[in-house]
Amino acid sequence: MYNAAIYAGTFDPFTLGHLDIVERASKLFGRVLIAVADPRHKTPLLPQDVRVMLVEESVRHLPNVEVKGFCKLLVEFAREEGIRVVVRGIRAVSDYEYEMKMAWMNKKLYPELETVFLLSSEKYAYLSSSFVKEIFSLGGDVSNFVPAPVAAHLQRMRRGGL
Repeated sequence: MYNAAIYAGTFDPFTLGHLDIVERASKLFGRVLIAVADPRHKTPLLPQDVRVMLVEESVRHLPNVEVKGFCKLLVEFAREEGIRVVVRGIRAVSDYEYEMKMAWMNKKLYPELETVFLLSSEKYAYLSSSFVKEIFSLGGDVSNFVPAPVAAHLQRMRRGGL
């Protein structure tokens, strides 16, 4: 039996789709650790410490959810945290193909690790951080796509307050 799960990503920025997966996972597991990655192959819009803070503010209403940043292989981080389940959200068949390969690779690196796929809620199936970043970078309003703390932070950024 598994009591804890890890939900990892860059969350750049954290969207309502991410929040939906976290809320649903929090009902399935006694502890959910949101692992905010510091990507080495991307230049994020937001620094890792800001992403961690914004995710924390966005999930404050979920008592069994915690947030930590990491900058190593997910399997190493999960092992250190004593977690043997990874939760991944799936929006479309194209996501599944990528996630399936990642799950197999993680299993090779950490045989005790299981991957649980949660289907995206229909209302968020189109949503991605990449779309949100593009809309934001072109001056569009992203407040309908991200939790309130993220929207407020992005508005401050746009006004030059950060």
